[in-house]
Amino acid sequence: MAGGGAPAPKQDELQPHPAKDQLPNISYCITSPPPWPEAILLGFQHYLVMLGTTVLIPTALVPQMGGGNDEKAKVIQTLLFVAGLNTLAQTVFGTRLPAVIGGSYTFVAPTISIILAGRYNGIVDPHERFKRTMRGIQGALIVASTLQIIFGFSGLWRNVTRFLSPLSAVPLVALAGFGLFELAFPGVAKCIEIGLPALIALLIFSQYIPHLLHSERRVFDRFAVLFSVAIVWIYAHLLTVGGAYKHASPQTQLSCRTDRSGLINAAPWIRVPWPFQWGAPTFDAGEVFAMMMASFVGLVEVCPISFISL
Repeated sequence: MAGGGAPAPKQDELQPHPAKDQLPNISYCITSPPPWPEAILLGFQHYLVMLGTTVLIPTALVPQMGGGNDEKAKVIQTLLFVAGLNTLAQTVFGTRLPAVIGGSYTFVAPTISIILAGRYNGIVDPHERFKRTMRGIQGALIVASTLQIIFGFSGLWRNVTRFLSPLSAVPLVALAGFGLFELAFPGVAKCIEIGLPALIALLIFSQYIPHLLHSERRVFDRFAVLFSVAIVWIYAHLLTVGGAYKHASPQTQLSCRTDRSGLINAAPWIRVPWPFQWGAPTFDAGEVFAMMMASFVGLVEVCPISFISL
């Protein structure tokens, strides 16, 4: 072209530094994810970690609602299905933080208050009481979720988080952990011959073996939960089939045996949860108000988790 010069060379696009250059103890970040095989194993390990929450909450609440193993299995399946959808939406459209959006103990207290409400005590049929209670819990959660939706889409919560420091993560997460003490350690004590080896195995794989091997490939500490769960589950199954609990008390057999949960036999092989599977939600002002307070606490709880993930 007359009077024109050669086009200016394009400048190379800026590329982020590797994760290890940014933080010495970080191997992967959002812009540099692990390879697919390792990502699948890490995702499955994260699933095992959150499986305890997903199973413990229905195990503690469903019997109080009048449900049995069949209802308990369906609630667990629903929690897993919804947690998968929420996590997928969070990683694609949300903040992309490495966190599974699962069940929260924050909502256990208001849920128990709904279960103990007087309007459900007069229902004689346990199955009908479970359905009615579940519909009341669903209604309270639907209305309470609008609080988080309003704070999120309006941008109000973005202004609140500016005044929150990462230092708030330590006391809040610690208090949440101490609140689970009543469910965690007494449960371990019910079957100490399995619970204690599980804790010891987790400490060995995560803390001691990496220091003994001095390997650059972080295998044992990175997959400590997978190794610990596999070994302890095989150990518990050998004790079960070997007859170690044949003459034990019913409570010990329920806590220690691997064939006493009743969930595997009650759960259908293929089942897709659907909205309002237990009927149309019901709404009560007192139940909604209690659940909204828990929803606000859960909103505050997310901030320290975000700081820890970052």
